[in-house]
Amino acid sequence: MPQRIIRFCTIVMAALVAGTIFGIWIGYDPKDLSAPTFIEQQQSAILALNTLMPILGLITILLTLTSAFLQRKNKFVFALLLVASVFFILSGITTRFGNQLINSVVMTWNMDSPPNNWMELRNQWWTYHELRTLSAFIGLCLIVWTNMKKN
Repeated sequence: MPQRIIRFCTIVMAALVAGTIFGIWIGYDPKDLSAPTFIEQQQSAILALNTLMPILGLITILLTLTSAFLQRKNKFVFALLLVASVFFILSGITTRFGNQLINSVVMTWNMDSPPNNWMELRNQWWTYHELRTLSAFIGLCLIVWTNMKKN
């Protein structure tokens, strides 16, 4: 029973993390936004998610590793869950050393006087976001797949 609870919680947490990242990718493409709109939207999102998402990501990684450990007798499931953990770790590393570095700069911006390089930083941020979206999505798919394969 505890293994089923861990598996369930792993799916839910991975879905929350990947779903939030995916929702940002689908709904918040900044390429057509004016500088003031981009800055306002980005600063609002940073305030709302910059602390919460890394915590949820860490919980997801720990649950996925725990689930892998509990299923270590099934080498195929064990390996896939370890790979899923790696994809969530890559998503976290991309966030920490890509997106969040740019986030800290964006938080200093004034909507009325954006820096000259705001579009360059916006585009860099978006590239990092696309990478972490793909990584989190692959991690989620692997977690769901292992739970479909294991009764």
